[in-house]
Amino acid sequence: MNKSLIPLFAFFFLLSGCSPFGGEKVLDKSVSKGLSPKALYELSEDKLNAGSVDQAIDQLKIIIAAYPGSKYAIQARLDIAYNLLKQKKHTRALLQIEDFIQRYPALNSTPYAYYLRGAIQEDKSSSILDNLITDNAQRDVQSVQEAYYYYTLLINKFPNSKYSDEAKTKLTKLKNTLARHEFYVALYYAGNNAHIASINRCKYIIENYPNSPSIANSLHLMAYNYDQINALKLANDSRIILESNFPDYSPAYSFK
Repeated sequence: MNKSLIPLFAFFFLLSGCSPFGGEKVLDKSVSKGLSPKALYELSEDKLNAGSVDQAIDQLKIIIAAYPGSKYAIQARLDIAYNLLKQKKHTRALLQIEDFIQRYPALNSTPYAYYLRGAIQEDKSSSILDNLITDNAQRDVQSVQEAYYYYTLLINKFPNSKYSDEAKTKLTKLKNTLARHEFYVALYYAGNNAHIASINRCKYIIENYPNSPSIANSLHLMAYNYDQINALKLANDSRIILESNFPDYSPAYSFK
């Protein structure tokens, strides 16, 4: 190299504020404004406490950009997913949590990521009107099915995690929702005189969701369908099973 160019090269290099050694540190300082990851995390908490969720998420992203290998960056990824869930931004929350699981398949916090993934799908199927006016079992239950799958995956992969214990409780609720969905379909078929299809749905509920609250309704609906196709013995058998297992049963639905 021409020696006369060396001072000029050095001048422009210093002017740009860059360095061939430690350039990442200079970038970190520019992004973080010289704050430590702990200080940045505390700022994000302040934003959350003030109700500024979007600003808190932006603050968490700064931690990830400035200190990607820190424990605060790992926690920031989970916090972003959780806060996106709280904002009902389910697609973005899922993308965030999927990325976390791929990056950190075996950290102590990974079971929580699996749990959060199930919670996101579960929340996707819910409405603030549920249990008051609507029932999520009457809507598309794909998200419920996916939540069930994700919770099951968590239990199988991390059986000793406290989050697996919570997931088991969730599975019972999701099973009941899926059973109710099947019953609503059976009820629809019965109302449209598709009695065989309705009977098959009732059988499916009894075989696949044996401990769900929908069993009694399914037996009652099955008996009604058998009456309609003049299969009186089968109708009577269904009622005997219903009365012997649910002696205090009172029909909750009208089938006519």
